[in-house]
Amino acid sequence: MKGKKQKAKSKGEQLKSATVFFFFACVCLCGGLSSGVLAQQDSSQRGPAFLSGTPGTFVIRNARIVTVSGVDIENGSVVIKDGRIEQVGARVKTPSGAREINARGLSVYPGMIDLSTAMGLVEIPQGANATVDTSEVGEMNPNARAFYGINPHSAHIAVTRVNGVTNVLSLPQGGLISGQAAFINLLGATPAEMAVTPAAALVVNFPRVVAAGGGGGFLAFLLQQQAPNITEAITQRDRQVEGLRKMLRDAEAYGRSIDAAARDTSVPRPDQDIVLAALVPYVRGEQPVVFRADREADIRAAVRFAEEMKLRAIILGGTDAWKAAQLLKEKNVPVVLNNTLDLPPNEDAPYDVLYENAAKLSQAGIRFAIATNDDPAHVRDLPYHAGMSAAFGLPRAEALKAVTLYPAQIMNAADKLGSIEVGKLANLVVTDGDLLDARTNIRHLFINGRQVPLVSRHTELYEQFKSRK
Repeated sequence: MKGKKQKAKSKGEQLKSATVFFFFACVCLCGGLSSGVLAQQDSSQRGPAFLSGTPGTFVIRNARIVTVSGVDIENGSVVIKDGRIEQVGARVKTPSGAREINARGLSVYPGMIDLSTAMGLVEIPQGANATVDTSEVGEMNPNARAFYGINPHSAHIAVTRVNGVTNVLSLPQGGLISGQAAFINLLGATPAEMAVTPAAALVVNFPRVVAAGGGGGFLAFLLQQQAPNITEAITQRDRQVEGLRKMLRDAEAYGRSIDAAARDTSVPRPDQDIVLAALVPYVRGEQPVVFRADREADIRAAVRFAEEMKLRAIILGGTDAWKAAQLLKEKNVPVVLNNTLDLPPNEDAPYDVLYENAAKLSQAGIRFAIATNDDPAHVRDLPYHAGMSAAFGLPRAEALKAVTLYPAQIMNAADKLGSIEVGKLANLVVTDGDLLDARTNIRHLFINGRQVPLVSRHTELYEQFKSRK
């Protein structure tokens, strides 16, 4: 009996020891993960200059000025004051106290703009779910605003801006109506400091038919598992479209009721509905609606739906946009291409079908912009997406506009961004070569008229390990 007790005690002690070991292992693991995340965050918090830039009045002299909206100035100057471009030309008057930058041999470009990102909403997508804030529970979330979820201390922000990208549209994901995207500067200590347009566009994942077929490989296998019956898939798609249509019509009616109550106090005011209220500016055509759509059938359906509901549509994705070029041109619907460097959409497509997409849209007279895709780690590659399009038929001037002026126009921000003109925000990039060339280096960077240190997590790692043998 005593032996049994001792044996039981021994097993209990072993279990206790194993539990303690497991606890400390978890602590160490979490501590390691936390320290890694904190180290990444600490690298992005070096003081006011890093987060908000250095304010002041600046004169960039002796540079080649690529205005984008007009002719280039081969030897000119740009004056920056109070956050804006005050003067541009071959001869400018230098304000007193201005800091001069001799840019001889360098070029000045407007900062690039990416309209397809999750910047500030995602930090470490694999293994750290707490750093991912892209979607909400449920299918209809028009009141969800990406602006409130943006992390100004994200390491991706500095990595992106030091490659010449000064502005992005940060989009929510998931569901049928994902929420409202935020158009931001890539500089600021808070979301409010970064905001250009806090609620810039409504994001809709337009319903599509997911059924058997459509190519081979593992993706086709997954699609077959999700919806093996084409009739069932079409029914499901139609049900989702009808649900979307009903919510938009309800929002339109809600807006009319609010207006009627404001005009006449005897009219009962409807109960507050934050979901419908969020949709009112979009159903009235005051702000754009971004439809995620890639296949030709889905693009055509989204354009027809937008026309029916009188929405200001933007197509995001646009893999097959060139196939629907006539409709897009006729309805004046812009396209944001975010797949230029992707593989062909199916095994029968030419290898360069996506490389040539932008050129085909340009030839058809369709408004378009070139973007990357949602992953913030790759937004820094934006100039190379445009450069690839230029290598496959898109005129170089158009490729540059596709990442500067055209995205600003699509977001109704061309009065603030996209070109070097007097009165616009001083979001400028000074380079030692062509902005779209991978060999080019950024020499100076200004966002909102503030000079930004050319420091990022990547430059830190380079400095840390460049001497290691």
